[in-house]
Amino acid sequence: MKGDMTPDLSAALTAAAGRLLPFGRERLRDYALAESPSGDAAALERCAALIEAGHVEAGGAVSREDGHLVTRFGPGDGPHLLLVGHYDTVWPAGRLATMPYTDDGTTIAGPGTYDMKSGLVAVEMALRALHAAGAAPARQVRLVVVADEEVGSPTGRAVVERHLDGAVAVLGLESPHPDGALKSARRGSTRVLVRVHGREAHAALDPGKGISAIDELIDQVAAARDAVPDDGTTLFNVGRIQGGSRANVIAGEASAEIGLRFTSAAAERQVLGALTGATPRRTGAVVEATVLSTRPTWPERADDPLLDRVAEVGALLGQEITGRPAAGAGDTNLPGSLGLPTLDGFGPRGRGAHAADEAIQVTSLAERAALLAGIMVSRL
Repeated sequence: MKGDMTPDLSAALTAAAGRLLPFGRERLRDYALAESPSGDAAALERCAALIEAGHVEAGGAVSREDGHLVTRFGPGDGPHLLLVGHYDTVWPAGRLATMPYTDDGTTIAGPGTYDMKSGLVAVEMALRALHAAGAAPARQVRLVVVADEEVGSPTGRAVVERHLDGAVAVLGLESPHPDGALKSARRGSTRVLVRVHGREAHAALDPGKGISAIDELIDQVAAARDAVPDDGTTLFNVGRIQGGSRANVIAGEASAEIGLRFTSAAAERQVLGALTGATPRRTGAVVEATVLSTRPTWPERADDPLLDRVAEVGALLGQEITGRPAAGAGDTNLPGSLGLPTLDGFGPRGRGAHAADEAIQVTSLAERAALLAGIMVSRL
C-alpha cells in the first residue's frame, strides 16, 4: 500500500486541523443541540438536515437511502474509502435540560458529543484541512451515516452493506478506546426476545389447570445459559424480564430480552441455536424466540496491514497510533466479519459513551481530523 504523504503535507494538515478547531467546536455544538434519539423521526430529520448541509459545504454530493445519509467526496465512482458513522443517540429528547452542552475550551460535554457526533465533525474538518493544504483525497471518500445504530441498525445495516462493494478499506467514526487506541476487532452482538405463552389459573384453588409462563421462561433461560461455552468467548446477559399479573395467579405470559456478545462465530451458532431451537419443558406451553438485532463477530487478525498503514500515517503526523479489539459492537462488525480491511474508533478521545459524563477532549478533535485527512490523501 503506497502512501502519498510527505513531511511538508503532514505539517500542513496538522496546522490546518488546528486552525479549524473553532469551526469544529461550533459545528459540534450545532449537531449536539439538535437532539436525535433513535426512533424519533422528527428529531432525526432536523439533525440530518444539519449534517447534510455540512457535507454539502465540505464539497460532498449527498443522497438519502431509506432515511440514512450517503455522501460522496472526491473523484469518480471507482474504488473508494468507506467511512461509517451514525447520528442517532441513546438520549431522549429533552436530555439537554439535565445534561447541558458545555465547552470550556478543553472539554466538550453533552449528549451525543462522544457517541458520536464529534466523529462526524472530524470528517468535515479533515476535508476542509485537505482543501486548506492544497490537497485532495487520493480516491473517492464515501461516508455512510445511519440513523438507527443505537438500536442495532435494523435498516442502516443494509445501507452500509450496499456500499461495501468497491471499498478498499472501511473506517468507523465511533469513539476509540479510552487511551485513544483504535478498535481492530469487535465482539458479535445479538439481542434475542424469548416469549412464553402459558395458561392462567388460580394459584391456590386450581393450580393444576395453569401452565406457568414464568417457570417455563426461567427454565429456558437457564438452558440457554448452560449452552454458553466455558471459554470466555461469550457474554450472556438477561437485560429485561417481565411477566405475570399477581402472586395468586399462575402466569400466562412472560418474556425476557437477552443480550449476547461473541468473539467466536462457533459460539454464536451454539448459543443462538439453543435459544431459537428451544422446545417447551411443560406440556401446553409455547416458546417463541425472536432475533431483534444481530451484528456478526469481527474477529481479531494475527496481522493487520491496515492498522500498520494507519500507524505509518499517524507517525508522519506526530501521532502514535495503536489498535486492539473492543468489547462493543457497531456497524463496522459487518465489513470486519467479511474480511474487509476495517478499523474503528476514529472519533476523538473522551469518555462516557451512554453515560451522564459524556465528553470529548477538544485537542483530540483536531488530531483525529488530521489523521483522517492523512489517510484520505494516502493510497491505501
